[in-house]
Amino acid sequence: MKKLKKIVSTMITVVLSLTLLFMVFVVISSKASGGEPNFLGYQLKTVLSGSMEPTFKTGSIIVVNPVEDKTSLKKGDVITFMIEENQLATHRIMEVIKNDNQVMYKTKGDNNNSADTDLVLGQNVVAKYTGITIPYAGYLVDYTKSKNGTAFLLILPGILLLLYSGFTIFRALKEIDVPKKGKDVQETA
Repeated sequence: MKKLKKIVSTMITVVLSLTLLFMVFVVISSKASGGEPNFLGYQLKTVLSGSMEPTFKTGSIIVVNPVEDKTSLKKGDVITFMIEENQLATHRIMEVIKNDNQVMYKTKGDNNNSADTDLVLGQNVVAKYTGITIPYAGYLVDYTKSKNGTAFLLILPGILLLLYSGFTIFRALKEIDVPKKGKDVQETA
């Protein structure tokens, strides 16, 4: 039983430490990139509308992979593309149109009744959806972009780690006191 408590204690410490490190990474990465964080070459994008429901819900984070060969995409792929200078959309390719040496894509949100009115030029494709979605985590990422959110995400895991460390130290001191009391009783008897 004592060994199990030690294993659980170690696991909690590791999880809290990794959470703190991950939060620091997310905050620094999103600040450095000026938008969504990047992780191991993948980008995390926040879903801001319901146009792709039920594939992914509003407020989710989707993991996308930057596209090198923008002519290799095919019907059915879900892509993230530039609409305007600072505006992205993520929709499914309904048709691939090739004109001479240029590729264009007809796209549609899964929840939309009709296809998008404008074709997407190959050079405007930013990334391809990997199939990984983290529901509702986008709300948290948007919150981290604020000053309060950044402070909260950096401070909270650290405070939790400190509180848990204090609890562990208190418990260890309590266990040390128990044998001493038992020793005192035996010496007086």
